[in-house]
Amino acid sequence: MRYNLIRKMDISNGPGVRVSIFMQGCSFHCKNCFNQETWDFEGGQEFTDDTINKVLELCNKPEVKGLSILGGEPMHPTNIEGTTKLAKAFKEKYPEKTIWTWTGFKYEDIKDKDVFNYIDVLVDGQYKDELHDPTLKWKGSSNQRVIDIKESKKENKICLV
Repeated sequence: MRYNLIRKMDISNGPGVRVSIFMQGCSFHCKNCFNQETWDFEGGQEFTDDTINKVLELCNKPEVKGLSILGGEPMHPTNIEGTTKLAKAFKEKYPEKTIWTWTGFKYEDIKDKDVFNYIDVLVDGQYKDELHDPTLKWKGSSNQRVIDIKESKKENKICLV
């Protein structure tokens, strides 16, 4: 597994100041994707325990409200194990901070994955250029959903933020 970039102080991918990691590799290839450099599964840098430790260290500041995991595609079968390991380590160290994750997969198709024991908010669905709306918060196109995972699991239905 590989990652593309870590942002130390990100204010555009979730609420408040966050640390963001962009996983490397995506097979969706959405038209006009804002992050095409993350498509190649061979690009970026190796994702290791040192990467996880670096992310955790960057999150150890009171102004950092949480971790955002984007891509590429963090839920791709190539990346899901590393995404889960990072999310678990983050929640163990910072249970009061939130994890936001973006995926092209629909929540209904991946909701049984272990990673959802740690994620707070999921933005799901592939970006659709013809549904692009710059006024939307946290998502690029109107087909995508911003899902409260804990509430959705509790209610056994999709609960939007």
